[in-house]
Amino acid sequence: MGEIRVGTCSWTDKALVSSGWYPAGHRDAEGRLRHYATRFPVAEVDSTYYGLPSTRNSLLWIDRTPPGFRFDVKAFSLLTGHPTRPEALPADLRPAFARQRERSGVDPGLLDDVWDRYSGALEPLRASGRLGTLVFQFSHRFVPGRPAVEFLRRSRERAAGWPVAVEFRNPGWWRDEHVDATTALLTDLDATAVAVDMAQNLPDSVPPVVRVTSPEFALVRLHGRSGAWRTGTKEERFRHSYTREELSEWTPRVREMAGRAREVHVLFNNCCGDAAVRAAQSMRHLLGLS
Repeated sequence: MGEIRVGTCSWTDKALVSSGWYPAGHRDAEGRLRHYATRFPVAEVDSTYYGLPSTRNSLLWIDRTPPGFRFDVKAFSLLTGHPTRPEALPADLRPAFARQRERSGVDPGLLDDVWDRYSGALEPLRASGRLGTLVFQFSHRFVPGRPAVEFLRRSRERAAGWPVAVEFRNPGWWRDEHVDATTALLTDLDATAVAVDMAQNLPDSVPPVVRVTSPEFALVRLHGRSGAWRTGTKEERFRHSYTREELSEWTPRVREMAGRAREVHVLFNNCCGDAAVRAAQSMRHLLGLS
């Protein structure tokens, strides 16, 4: 049976910080992470989606967490084809970015340069054993088809030697007509298929498909079950307090994943107030981890 780790998709979310979950004396950057790491053995880093990481932060994260703690790190937006602000790039890469914006698609050479900066900054996490996986989250515009498959293959080649997990926001990848091909593709790429929990009554709901595509690692991301998934503010999209019954739907699935992968991470992204940490604590209890 693989090891199961439960945590949240951020320890720095403003709503969590203002909720009072962090005790007095642990509300600065160092104190928050040190306190979080006494409660959970894994956290997701989402700031790396909005801007490239720094080696300095990687070293600080290592220093502020105990041995064996894991960080799952979101891929930078440009690496997954998302709209990216020029200011999010280092100054020396902005001219190339401006040139590629005038053409369709993304310049592979620019992506190579961005990957080198991104991965170089995260190398301390990998070298210290603190890296869980890199989370490549693709938008609803990333539809099944040859261009997307080729982009995935190039992305995986670029990240050779690194653990990679793939989350599709377009439900087509996991619908009946594509699910087997998607599973085969991710297995061939040695990339983890991210299982997703979200509201299932929306036109673009991603089904809660569980496929273990890597023997080393499996990942579940629970986004809450808000009906405002694509239409509301961030708070509205992710506002949800999981019930015991809703969490219990996932316990057999998580155990099944742990029977097929060496390590399983379960991360809560219902980031309103302390809802995510409360759900994570409840899930740990249901799984017999606390």
